[in-house]
Amino acid sequence: MPLRILLADDHLIVRQGLKVLMQREGFEIVGEAADGQQAVRLARDRCPDVAVLDFAMPVLNGLDAAREILRMCPRARVILLTMHTEDRYVHEALRAGISGYIVKTQASADLVRAIREVSRDMTYLSPRVSRTVVQAYLAKSDVPDPLTPREREVLRLVAEGKTTKEVAALLGISVKTSEAHRMRVMKKLETHNTAGIVRYAIRQGLIQI
Repeated sequence: MPLRILLADDHLIVRQGLKVLMQREGFEIVGEAADGQQAVRLARDRCPDVAVLDFAMPVLNGLDAAREILRMCPRARVILLTMHTEDRYVHEALRAGISGYIVKTQASADLVRAIREVSRDMTYLSPRVSRTVVQAYLAKSDVPDPLTPREREVLRLVAEGKTTKEVAALLGISVKTSEAHRMRVMKKLETHNTAGIVRYAIRQGLIQI
């Protein structure tokens, strides 16, 4: 049976190009998504063998979508497409359970190989990502994320400038629940204003500046 692939990227032309590439190699595309939240819904319904996710997607970024997908489909493998090669982004991806980390400028060359390797329970990193990054990650003690996946979603949206009502609408929750999540995030991060939330989101790579 061909490997079943979920593909998520908010740029249609990129998604179409990657789809053609993967179909040419005999992979089956079981779903396409334009944002992270849609990718999570499709993964829940179809549980792909491999989810290929762009990092910088609207509504829910690729990293947080990956966390949700791996929680729902533990047997799935996730490959993250990104422009970031900095250590902190790679560390965060590895902590989230990512099996493949591909720099987007190398995607066409790396993706097919990455899919085949992660499907065999291996880890694939683009050549531009230094192997010493992985060694450094494995050598350091792992600090658990203080936020739940939902709290990370709320944090990212707040950091992007969304109001409590807008967060509630985007996540399909009540305004009261949205405000409760916001307050818990601020308490856990020991901050009393939105500026502190924004700084944390930037450090964690949840938003880009």
